[in-house]
Amino acid sequence: MNLITLENIRHQYSERLLLDNINLLINRGDRIGLIGVNGSGKTTLLRIIAGLESPDRGTVTAWGGVRIRYLPQEPRLDDNLGILESLFQSDAPRMRLLRDFQAMNLALEERPEDPELHRRLLAVNAEMDRSDGWKAEADAKAILTRLGVGSFSSQIGTLSGGQHKRVALARALLDPGDLLILDEPTNHIDADTIDWLEQHLLSLNSALLMVTHDRYFLDRIVNRIVELDRRQLISYPGNYTRYLEQREARHRRLAESEENRRRLLRQELAWLHRSPMARSGKQKARKQRLDELQKIHHDGGQGRVSMILASRRLGKKVLSARGLKKSYGDHTVINGLDFELEPGDRIGIIGPNGAGKSTFLDILAGTRKPDSGELDWGKTVQLGYYDQRNLDLDESMRVIDFVQEQASLILTDNGQRVEAAQMLEWFLFPRPQQWARIAALSGGERRRLYLLRTLIHQPNVLLLDEPSNDLDIQTLTVLEEFLDHFKGCLIVASHDRYFLDRTVDYLVNFEAGGRVSGRYPTPFSLYRQMREENIRQTQERAHGRASGSVSTTRDARAHTGAPRPQKLSWKEERELEALEVSIEEMEGEKETLQSQINASGDDYARLQTLAERLQEIDAKLDRAMERWLELSELTA
Repeated sequence: MNLITLENIRHQYSERLLLDNINLLINRGDRIGLIGVNGSGKTTLLRIIAGLESPDRGTVTAWGGVRIRYLPQEPRLDDNLGILESLFQSDAPRMRLLRDFQAMNLALEERPEDPELHRRLLAVNAEMDRSDGWKAEADAKAILTRLGVGSFSSQIGTLSGGQHKRVALARALLDPGDLLILDEPTNHIDADTIDWLEQHLLSLNSALLMVTHDRYFLDRIVNRIVELDRRQLISYPGNYTRYLEQREARHRRLAESEENRRRLLRQELAWLHRSPMARSGKQKARKQRLDELQKIHHDGGQGRVSMILASRRLGKKVLSARGLKKSYGDHTVINGLDFELEPGDRIGIIGPNGAGKSTFLDILAGTRKPDSGELDWGKTVQLGYYDQRNLDLDESMRVIDFVQEQASLILTDNGQRVEAAQMLEWFLFPRPQQWARIAALSGGERRRLYLLRTLIHQPNVLLLDEPSNDLDIQTLTVLEEFLDHFKGCLIVASHDRYFLDRTVDYLVNFEAGGRVSGRYPTPFSLYRQMREENIRQTQERAHGRASGSVSTTRDARAHTGAPRPQKLSWKEERELEALEVSIEEMEGEKETLQSQINASGDDYARLQTLAERLQEIDAKLDRAMERWLELSELTA
């Protein structure tokens, strides 16, 4: 069933043509990922589909009273409402009922004898029972909790930007309508929450249209990719992986057609140069054909050059941090952190929002002071920091002038001198756009420019704070290519699992309360597996050593009248003594192995060996503890 039809949509923003006679069908069951370069018009297209903006030309048809829900990148909620109140402002049927029920109760407190209010309250009660409206509040609280939002009575005006976005996302999920439109839904939420969001979206009956940079998210959620490329829409069935395969095949076919066109063009030109003027009729027809060939042109957009900059020398000493602490009032985000960075280290910083990831990078960059602790940087370190603020972009400057002021010429890895215009083209700023004012750029284009400014100073230690927020997939691909050839040290704070797997070797988890894990090897799936195994083993040890397990057994025996156990034999006493020594030794070896894994900066093979030995020790320790418990009970 068709939900939305777009026909011949044309739209211009200022002097820039964004959409040129595009067509699109959105059907029930579609889960569409919209991708394209920042500034290409993705958000504008979403707003047109949502009915919040009108195209300059063309028609948008919503069939059969289709209900559309739209979550923008920067949602606006009433600052004076509480979190739950804000969710109840939705016009979803269950939310309206719950709102009516609350209003009736408030009115009855003022006019308890009003028979009309009692009659209406009974009617609302009956409708709530019929539609399971009582569950609405529980659903709202459950979704808020999974999105990391607590304190349901807090006012919207007291929330941070990330919390504000998560409340708006909860509101959209609570009432997704027939078509749910999401603009960058994974910004400001951590990897565990993204996992939950994936499963929740897959369970919805609504059609889905979303813009996101998270490629794993696209791979697991969508069944169609629509690419906005140079004012046109190209649709590809399947997920992100299938899109890459089909896009490559499409561009290969177009490139072959372009080569055939150029060959025919050369032949036609050669014939015209040779042909006598007397054959004017044929010559006229040939010229018409030549004009047609000249009009057809395929620009594959594949001319981007990998940005391989000359690297600054980095000495053997990079960074040693000792005892870093940082608190905001009573909230501790970093608590006595020791951190080492050695040449070639590529580390991803992960963890929930508010756990101190950005604070840690700010401390490393010197833009924020720790409460205590010290940093010891190597003398050869040239630091580059891409933070989330990009405060120092002069909007009155032209893009080309801004880059030339930073570095008019740089050297590539092979010694080639590259001008500012070429650098901008590497980062997807075509020549005409380079003369635009920074004020005319979209938010994503400004982030791309800020990223370029960070890289062209040729740092040998690079700090990136949430680089995938507000950057399109194409720019992330350029950045990943750059990092493939980057020979310095890299620290990335990110929730983007794909980007982390693509660019770093180890993950460090920042947890609430200032706790920081050791290093886990990538990919992200391996980190999660190792973390869950560590948690499971810790819980099993805690359960196995609980004194209650022994006393419970004794109590059960006494309760059933079972005979008391006999005293240990001489042989069993020696076995018990040996077990106590063995358990202590194995626990010590386990702690040593865990420390080696956490502090390891070596290759994956060594980590695998250590992990296998740790698993072997755990199994032996479990068997020894079981036997120790059996013998201990006999001594009672």
